[in-house]
Amino acid sequence: MVGGSRVLLIEDDAAVREGLELALSGLGHRVRAVGSGEAGLEWLRAGGVDVVVLDLMLPGMDGFEVCRRVRASGEVPIIMVTARGEDVDVVAGLEAGADDYVVKPVQGRVLEARIRAVLRRIGREQAELERYGELTVDRAGLVVTVRGAVVSLAPTELRLLLELSGAPGRVHSRQQLLESVWEHGYFGDSRLVDACVQRLRAKIEDDSAAPVFVQTVRGFGYRFGPV
Repeated sequence: MVGGSRVLLIEDDAAVREGLELALSGLGHRVRAVGSGEAGLEWLRAGGVDVVVLDLMLPGMDGFEVCRRVRASGEVPIIMVTARGEDVDVVAGLEAGADDYVVKPVQGRVLEARIRAVLRRIGREQAELERYGELTVDRAGLVVTVRGAVVSLAPTELRLLLELSGAPGRVHSRQQLLESVWEHGYFGDSRLVDACVQRLRAKIEDDSAAPVFVQTVRGFGYRFGPV
């Protein structure tokens, strides 16, 4: 679902919250806007959410903890909103499990474009079952298993794996991955790629420090092995 998606907006600033809710609603999304992380988690537990837009600087439970809890309990995509865009905030948010981020002040159409992009990534399917040693990728069912056990991947982690495994042995630059997986243009942030690779390795590799499947090609980017 892209058009008419169900968006959970967690933002404590009432003016920002109301502005984004109005903008996204006007673009066809169904928005549930709340002012705290605790309220957001309550709505998420009730189900019926396609994407979470999450402010990092929340009172009480901050956005980083909310992000970790959302990611631990499910695979709904998360777009984090940061006021400063500082490296430490961006990296911490990505490591907590966010799929993408935007920096305040956020324009409604920019955020909507990110929402559409992350939801399109979920909807892409290729009817093929692929086996790579202990790793199996079901492109039609969007299911990944390791030694027969289903691996729970966040949407962007899954999309990254599908992109890399679609051409084993081929080296993908970070910029190429930003354009194909995140649908970001020239100004994409390569930290999105590196953080997602780390999370993906932790889930599918026996030893994420010595990866077999998602391999680093120093000075260039990443490739899918074994090669």
